[in-house]
Amino acid sequence: MAKTGTTSGPELLLELNRDAADPLHRQLAGGLRSAIRTGRLAPGTRLPSSRVLAADLGVSRRLVVDAYSQLAAEGFLLSRHGSGTVVATVDTVETPARGDDGSTARYDVDFLPGSPDLRSFPRDAWLRALRQGLAEIESDAFGYVAPQGLLTARAAVADYLRRVRGVLADPQNIVLCSGATQAVALLARSLPTTSLAMEDPGFWLHRMVLRNNGIEPRPVRVDEDGLDVDALAAAGADAVLTTPAHQSPTGVVLSAARRTELMDWARAGRLVIEDDYDAEYRYDRAPVGALQGIAPERVVYLGSTSKTLAPGLRIGWMVLPAHLVGVVKRAKGLADTGSSVMDQLAFAQLLRSDGYDRHLRQMRRRYLTRRNALLGALARHLPQATVLGAAAGVHLTVRFPDGFPVDDLVRCAADQRVRVEPLAPCYADPASAPPGLLLGYANLTESQLDSGVRVLAHIAHRIS
Repeated sequence: MAKTGTTSGPELLLELNRDAADPLHRQLAGGLRSAIRTGRLAPGTRLPSSRVLAADLGVSRRLVVDAYSQLAAEGFLLSRHGSGTVVATVDTVETPARGDDGSTARYDVDFLPGSPDLRSFPRDAWLRALRQGLAEIESDAFGYVAPQGLLTARAAVADYLRRVRGVLADPQNIVLCSGATQAVALLARSLPTTSLAMEDPGFWLHRMVLRNNGIEPRPVRVDEDGLDVDALAAAGADAVLTTPAHQSPTGVVLSAARRTELMDWARAGRLVIEDDYDAEYRYDRAPVGALQGIAPERVVYLGSTSKTLAPGLRIGWMVLPAHLVGVVKRAKGLADTGSSVMDQLAFAQLLRSDGYDRHLRQMRRRYLTRRNALLGALARHLPQATVLGAAAGVHLTVRFPDGFPVDDLVRCAADQRVRVEPLAPCYADPASAPPGLLLGYANLTESQLDSGVRVLAHIAHRIS
């Protein structure tokens, strides 16, 4: 196996087995033919000269000439005097997109909750921000930097959080991380207690992360006022993971009275981990400030760009009480030595230039339109369903009457190329969950939202 290294053609991985019965020139022709058919070599791509490729592969030049001639005769290559050998335009065999489990992606409507509109990622603004950040940064920043992140990036995040969320953010108390999920994992390894409570229902992935780090979270019920603080006190935990601004998954906001009760609970020597996801997206209610601004030494504040820009960026942050900064920095350093410098530079510049604010304003308008489209479709086609969490965020929670076969709905919808996620995994005891779905709408068009709900309604009528 060899990789071409010429400057006059592409680098290409080619495999030649000298022990095989197939002649080398036929193996070479077959490898190039496969690369062209699958799109690895695009039409118009200039190939290395026969002399260069022969040297790279350790074969005779005549062998390469024969292979090139064969593919030219078949129409895969074009040989032009003075311009070398280039790939011809041929029909390619596309490799189907696959999910993480290896299965072919096959959904026409994907109601996956928690995803923003990936097509609206501000590519141009991000590239401008990266170029500006690279122009201003010292070369030393590209080495092994402090695990908690670049000071310039932490300062930009601190300024933004103070202005928009009322967070008392000192850059020295901020640790940048790979999304809120890594933040939860780092805290699980760093906190001096394993007695931690979590909302029930709550974000299923965070529950799994805690369990994977040796913590079995104590479930605390959620009602129309948010986390039940009396139940939290009865649970006997020293810390709680909560989503007060937009409860995951119900969407309720922690009431003013409960906020006061929760802060009183924390001031008695306990810790609140505030996951402020979706706080940027609100439609029918006034903004709610972060709990951290009330008691910064009793609250760990978590945030990320997963819902605002793209989860693939893996940019998140923790604003920590001073006494936890050292141990969390150490955990972050041991986990990965620090997050991507390039992404920190671009994000910091995007924050300082107001590009982030402009993007959020644009997306709020777009998501409001899509939310209204989904609400209208549900009212028309699934009037028996109860909708929760419509005032903010990028997903709705839909509950059905008791006894409704929601698992059958999920399975039949997938058969008709519509993906929906059940509510049950969000509960500590999934068997006790009411029948319901989580419907993400940010990454779907209005027509997709309507057609997807129509499919769900047709199935629901058939199976209920």
